[in-house]
Amino acid sequence: MADSVQICLVQESFLVGNIQENARKIIDLSDQARQSGADLVVFPELAVTGYPPEDLLLRYSFITQNDLAVQDIVSSVKGIDIVFGAPRRINSNLFNSAIWARDGEILGVYDKYTLPNYAVFDEKRYFTAGDTPIVINIKGIRFGLSICEDIWLDQPVQDAKQQGAQAMLVLNASPYHSGKYIERLDNLKLRNSETGLALFYVNLVGGQDELVFDGESLVLDANAELVGRGPDFEPALLHYRLNSDGMIESVNTDFHQPQSEESNIYKALVTAVRDYVTNNGFDGVVIGLSGGVDSALTLAIAVDALGADQIHAVMMPSRYTAQMSLDDAQAEAEILGVDYRVISIEPAFNTFLDTLETSFKNTESDTTEENIQARCRGVILMALSNKLGRMLLTTGNKSEMAVGYSTLYGDMAGGFAPLKDVYKTLVYRLCEYRNNVSPVIPQRVLDRPPSAELKPDQIDQDSLPDYAVLDAILELSVERDKSSEEIIAAGFDAETVHRIIRMVQLNEYKRRQAPPGVRITRRAFGRDRRYPITSGYR
Repeated sequence: MADSVQICLVQESFLVGNIQENARKIIDLSDQARQSGADLVVFPELAVTGYPPEDLLLRYSFITQNDLAVQDIVSSVKGIDIVFGAPRRINSNLFNSAIWARDGEILGVYDKYTLPNYAVFDEKRYFTAGDTPIVINIKGIRFGLSICEDIWLDQPVQDAKQQGAQAMLVLNASPYHSGKYIERLDNLKLRNSETGLALFYVNLVGGQDELVFDGESLVLDANAELVGRGPDFEPALLHYRLNSDGMIESVNTDFHQPQSEESNIYKALVTAVRDYVTNNGFDGVVIGLSGGVDSALTLAIAVDALGADQIHAVMMPSRYTAQMSLDDAQAEAEILGVDYRVISIEPAFNTFLDTLETSFKNTESDTTEENIQARCRGVILMALSNKLGRMLLTTGNKSEMAVGYSTLYGDMAGGFAPLKDVYKTLVYRLCEYRNNVSPVIPQRVLDRPPSAELKPDQIDQDSLPDYAVLDAILELSVERDKSSEEIIAAGFDAETVHRIIRMVQLNEYKRRQAPPGVRITRRAFGRDRRYPITSGYR
């Protein structure tokens, strides 16, 4: 009979900095895996500290806590081999490591070769790169180790094969963006075609500030056949049996089929909101409703993330608010069953106008008065957030954030921005997706022209191009770094292109003051795209 090993991939969430609880979770899940018959249990990258720990890694006490947790895990897990990710300090160097232990003894340690230093990653700030493969034998089968970015290059896997590896265990904390699953799968198939090694790819799941991890762990056999795929955005213990001939069979583990892009993104947003709010200790959220599409989608996401009883929704009409906006906001609140009330901003708005009357004498009404309305709403929402102990979710989208179609200390006020990386055209697609699951957003909200309702008969297209055009230009400029000349050559109106790019440049100061929001594209505003506020570049 051929040798075989039953492997459990632990697709789980590990909160950054919660070292003792993470260690306890690793120990408990290892015991569950052992009881299910596994010979080997594998956890994601930096499971002990959570990912990314950022400058916590620079604190000596943080690494000391980590070291004690590693010792606890190694000494506590018995009767099953365990591989888990943790920082490892050697003299003045810190490594991003995978530790393999068996019955209280560390059999080997692999240090990550390839330290990513682009987009949202800055691992070279903290870690020293490794350069030595390790291969561990369990029940006659030899496994090599790899960590996340290593699998995107051929050398680490080739080195492991040269040392006799028959299969690879790949520990990951690979953050989500739309389309990432296909990129990972294609890359794993490439590594497989180069080496003929079976690949066990386990990924982190859950939200961490601006990042969200989708899980979607993958297993490929020696013939590059995809034999295992974990669920998206859900924890799971995934069991597989590897034979010495490289063939793999699942053990009471479902193969989770890929979902639509809209489903994937929606789950990412729900996961990010749930984990950001709960992990930061809030009892729920406050949301300002407008009767428009952005706040409608934000409300649906919040309810799906936290439950209706955790949501306090407020409509704040002014003299310019249409009756249909009031009706549609109330309709969605009632469908979703959230606590809902109406607070007019007219008294506050009038008080500000009276207070500023002398200072505004002999001037024309302009965006100043519009911004005062938005700031009245911001004050009300923040007061409710403070009084109720609930986080304020902002409702602005990426299109607005890009061109500054938002008000500092007004609609930008809040603790988290679920739609910060969601273009307006995608907002509509996500609304349609959510309504196909169950109707929660009134159709009229999707059909009517979007409007801030800050002056009579206002619509967004008074100030902006059609959103389909705007979003296409923004994607080329913001995400792909195309020049204005290249965008114009792609068929867009020159004047429009120059105006939009100029608006993006001028509003960097606003984005620096915006709340964090989840990254779902290749290049989000925030840690992913860092531009100076003061710049002579045009």
